[in-house]
Amino acid sequence: MANLRDLGLSEYDSRTYRALLDRGPATAKELSASSEVPMGRIYDVLNGLESNGLVRSQAASRPKKYVAVEPDTALDRLVEARKRELDQQAERYESVAAELVDDLDAADSVEEQFWTAAVGPEETVDLLIERLSAADEQIRHVAGMPSAQIDIGAVGQRVLDAFESTLDRGVSVSVLIDPALVQTVPGDLRRAYATRLGSDENYEIRASSTIDGTFTLVDSEEVCIEVPNPLDASEAFAMIDFKDAAFAADVRTVFDEQWTESSPLDFERRQSP
Repeated sequence: MANLRDLGLSEYDSRTYRALLDRGPATAKELSASSEVPMGRIYDVLNGLESNGLVRSQAASRPKKYVAVEPDTALDRLVEARKRELDQQAERYESVAAELVDDLDAADSVEEQFWTAAVGPEETVDLLIERLSAADEQIRHVAGMPSAQIDIGAVGQRVLDAFESTLDRGVSVSVLIDPALVQTVPGDLRRAYATRLGSDENYEIRASSTIDGTFTLVDSEEVCIEVPNPLDASEAFAMIDFKDAAFAADVRTVFDEQWTESSPLDFERRQSP
């Protein structure tokens, strides 16, 4: 069950505020007795509650009396205070992460082969976005027709965000897309790609009818390949992330051949909204 401590108040704070709600204006001594907060602590508690906007005092009275701020207002103030704390904490985390980037740089690429896999529609998309975010130089992305399990709008938005972030880091992005896929992309998403990416000199998208499958080449050394379900080719089964320079070179050769034979694409105007 929720209580005031969930919003940052201490046990003494909570008991004192509730006591004020129950009895109305009261002195510190009266509140100490009704809330069972020690007299030696009650003034600190009341001062804290007042500084947080949960209690008002009548300084002119002798002894001073206190009254609780209405619950709706008090709770709003507690929530806003917690939000500010979370924002400040998020800024601190981001600052620490920025300082640690150089310290935690991965070792230089090695010649060893390494592969990992993600199984399931959501997991495969998560792996793809992760690897796009890891690119340092260039992304070559081939987008064939997606499986029926994939929400083109939602996944397309995530890929768009990843591409934009990657381009902001100076990484080039080359995309080959199946013309049939273009027809299924929502109009607002096509316009978002054109608006947010189209003017970047490091971004280019082309259409190719020879595409068979979906894969991504990252920095000429890593390949993400979508694997269809062996029992139903229309469904995605997994994504394999394969890091091997020799294999990546072969994939790049295939990509470059398809790229040469492809045609530039106006992603926004390919299909009327």
